[in-house]
Amino acid sequence: MSIVKQIILDADEELRYPTPGELRMMRSFCKTGAERIRLAKTLEQHAPTIVERGTRKFWQICPRTPSNSGSRRKTEAAQRDMGWYIRLISYCLLAGSDRPLRETGLLGMKELYTNIGIPLDNILQYLRCLKAEAIAQLSEAEAIAIIPYFDQIIQELVRPGPSYFGIKTGGLKNSSERAKKAA
Repeated sequence: MSIVKQIILDADEELRYPTPGELRMMRSFCKTGAERIRLAKTLEQHAPTIVERGTRKFWQICPRTPSNSGSRRKTEAAQRDMGWYIRLISYCLLAGSDRPLRETGLLGMKELYTNIGIPLDNILQYLRCLKAEAIAQLSEAEAIAIIPYFDQIIQELVRPGPSYFGIKTGGLKNSSERAKKAA
């Protein structure tokens, strides 16, 4: 969701007109629209190279991974997933906010990787390699615009927290509560 849509929804929910500050934010969003679109297109153009080179860097650091096992299917799946993160960052650029990350992009990702047996440390290292390659491929100003989104993805995967699914076992919401009760 764009910042414009969010401002309108917020104002409508509060039965008011947008504030002068919100109108300035909307004006700034509109003024930077062409640049955000240009950067999203640039990121799209560089995505295959970023993923390919980022993958090679990752394999140098972590040579024994399913994506580097000789299975073309596993390699393609890993690269597809990493390309998805780059596409997600381009959505954030277009929206002018991190909402695409927060609302759809990161929901359940940690749990997904854990459930299918992919070590989070590998995913984190892979993302760091992609980030480094993106920085190398883009201009300094372009890199500055995307770094916060890479950092947010990485931090979300590192951050401990309750289960995405909110599974209750024995009336307790998560394993940390069960551990506290057992102690």
